Amino acid sequence: MIRTENLSKRFNRLVAVDDLTLKIAQGEVFAFLGPNGAGKTTTVRMLTALIAPSTGAAWVNGHRIGADDQAVRASIGLLTETPGLYPRLDAAQNLNLFARLHSVDDVPGQVRKYLTLLGLWERRAEPVGGFSKGMQQKLAIARALLHEPPVLFFDEPTSSLDPEAARVVREFVETLKGQGRTIFICTHNLNEAERLCDRVAVIKQRLIRVDSPEALRRGMYGQSVRVRLKTTPPGLADALEALPFVDAVSPVEGGLRVLLVDPEAHNPALVQALVAAGAAVQFVERETQSLEQIYFDLLRESEAAV
Repeated sequence: MIRTENLSKRFNRLVAVDDLTLKIAQGEVFAFLGPNGAGKTTTVRMLTALIAPSTGAAWVNGHRIGADDQAVRASIGLLTETPGLYPRLDAAQNLNLFARLHSVDDVPGQVRKYLTLLGLWERRAEPVGGFSKGMQQKLAIARALLHEPPVLFFDEPTSSLDPEAARVVREFVETLKGQGRTIFICTHNLNEAERLCDRVAVIKQRLIRVDSPEALRRGMYGQSVRVRLKTTPPGLADALEALPFVDAVSPVEGGLRVLLVDPEAHNPALVQALVAAGAAVQFVERETQSLEQIYFDLLRESEAAV
């Protein structure tokens, strides 16, 4: 649905995006994560045919960037960080205008549908200049969906929104996810990315890593459990490391961290081994690393490799 091959963008001597090769499947919700200036928005601008790549190639919904730009624009919906609405027009007038630009067949029906879905139908006759940031963002989402595009690009969809408005936007993205649309999200909100996305990519000009949050955890940190102990018999760590399903044991405050081949399958045998060795076990819990920790560790590894 979205594919890039060695895609790059340079502005004079500044490299904004460098050699990006990526494939996003139909129906996938995909997040781009990276610091300011990492090339996230530049990538979206290339994939939505707003700017031309310097080198490389990209396809969106089967249309090649640079050769089929009009077809690309017709098959996507774009939500920018700044809504870009006409403040003197009311909500319905804004959507009517953009629906006609997209040659929507049933303009009144589509306008009513999305204003209703996003809770704005009762405010349809009010100038949008008086809307809150959250209401404007919801109206911008409606605008992006009027022509029922199969591919959506959301650039910081909940930026500057209050918690309630951000929750409404996230819930609506989850609804879209259930409809089989391909959604490309640029965000600084790592909890949001973890909740909504099938895969995430960390980028800083070059692509650093791409995978599901769970696969990133396994690849970087393995599968570990934390054993809280009331007493720790001498030689316990050595005894555990001798078990065939234990990869490593390390001390932590109040107990041990045990890296297992398969925690769900091997936790019972681990507890039995602990008790047999004379350990007073208080609890055993699965350790998980947040996407935020993964993100910062990947950035540090990338900087160290330069």
